[in-house]
Amino acid sequence: MEKPLARKSSQEVWSGILAPFFILCLVLLCLSYSTLLGVTNGVNLLVIKQVHTINIWKINHTEDSCTNRYIYIHEGLPARFNYDFLNNCESLSAGTCNCNTPNMCPHLVNLGLGPQVNDSEGVLANKSWFKTNPYLLEVIFHNKMKQYECLTKNSSLASAIYVPFYPSMDVGVHLWDSNLTIRDSSARDYVKWLSGQPEWMKMLGRDHFFVSGRIAWDFRRERDNSSDWGSKLRFLPESMNMTMLSIEGGRWKNDIAIPYPTNFHPAKDSEVVQWQNRVREQERRYLFSFVGAPRPHQQTSIRGKLIDHCQASTNCKFLHCDEKKCGNPVTVMRVFKSSVYCLQPGGDSYTRRSAFDAFLAGCIPVFFHPATAYTQYLWHLPKNHTKYSVFIPVRDVEDLKEGQIENVLLGISKDKEVAMREEVIRLIPKLVYADPRSRLGTQDAFDIAVQGILERTENVRKVIREGRDPSIGFADEDNDKFKFPETLDS
Repeated sequence: MEKPLARKSSQEVWSGILAPFFILCLVLLCLSYSTLLGVTNGVNLLVIKQVHTINIWKINHTEDSCTNRYIYIHEGLPARFNYDFLNNCESLSAGTCNCNTPNMCPHLVNLGLGPQVNDSEGVLANKSWFKTNPYLLEVIFHNKMKQYECLTKNSSLASAIYVPFYPSMDVGVHLWDSNLTIRDSSARDYVKWLSGQPEWMKMLGRDHFFVSGRIAWDFRRERDNSSDWGSKLRFLPESMNMTMLSIEGGRWKNDIAIPYPTNFHPAKDSEVVQWQNRVREQERRYLFSFVGAPRPHQQTSIRGKLIDHCQASTNCKFLHCDEKKCGNPVTVMRVFKSSVYCLQPGGDSYTRRSAFDAFLAGCIPVFFHPATAYTQYLWHLPKNHTKYSVFIPVRDVEDLKEGQIENVLLGISKDKEVAMREEVIRLIPKLVYADPRSRLGTQDAFDIAVQGILERTENVRKVIREGRDPSIGFADEDNDKFKFPETLDS
């Protein structure tokens, strides 16, 4: 005979009845409460909460397209570090010089894109061309970040923290001041404020980034000598924990180069395709060209020799730059569109905006130093530089021999030339900053930069999860960045 089941105690019976009842009541109470308030944990359950018109939580539990892509903007940054410069733009220099008649205001129209080009004389296409100041990257980037599709007001959700600091404008105010305390005061105030915010403690700033329209060297004064150039911003301990995106990087791995702003800011994908087709079909009457001016006071500059070589050849077009000529995109693009190859030596530093103008014109760039492009724009340019450019290494001015450039270019086969130009044209969308007032279907230079930041920050998180020191490798020096390669291969 089977053993009869033991009779359950009355306490167990009541527990079995009342427990589900209490759970049901609790659920109903929570739903009723959230309906009255419309919010639970900061998320609206009746209307999908939006930050700049994008969803930050989807009620239907489908995959969130912004997962690992959320960015928090430090909008609480005091106005003295950004908006005050815009409001007092008449006192700011429009370039990198210590000009007697500064005025940045005309360049700030159209969200930093500058005045629209009204008469392109048939050289340009559509209405997406502007006279853009190349040093306003920080303003353009900020305006594009405001429209980023995955913004969040909840910093705990953010994969990265964007600080809308305008370091180029900030440093320009006192860059020529011999008093180092004055020159560095704003930078010190900036990092003091930032490191005092609750968002800082999450990763001690290693998820923070900001953007500069000047080269990294302007913020890397190594000694406290009044005759030395730049501010000390990037050597301040807090700043060393952050990443800076700038038009030219330095030796440190947390200074990352992204493209100079060009004058083309498309509002539609169709405008990009239209321009690509136009430069692809362009007749090019010059084998090579050089657009620029000599640097007689720079003993290491090869520009003087390039000009001599160009003027001695019937296959080369030389445009002597001054503010009126080369400040006009029509004049520059007319020359570049008519050239197969565009010579791109360094400017006042290793890089120059002209290289991106060449890409835009479908003109194959000719580089003479790896730090002009190859070791700089790692996120935006292919690793194999032979696919889109010509490299003629010139370690010293005397290395450049008469007729050398023309002979090298004449020795390139027609098939190779066509393939390189097609790669240059293919890269155009990735090297321009679309109009902040619109959004392209394809990635532009901004999108690639943001993707690079998110991947970099995630790598730091991985290091932390594995119990390793996140400071190792984050801001180390890369002394090979400015060295010539042992071979000409990629």
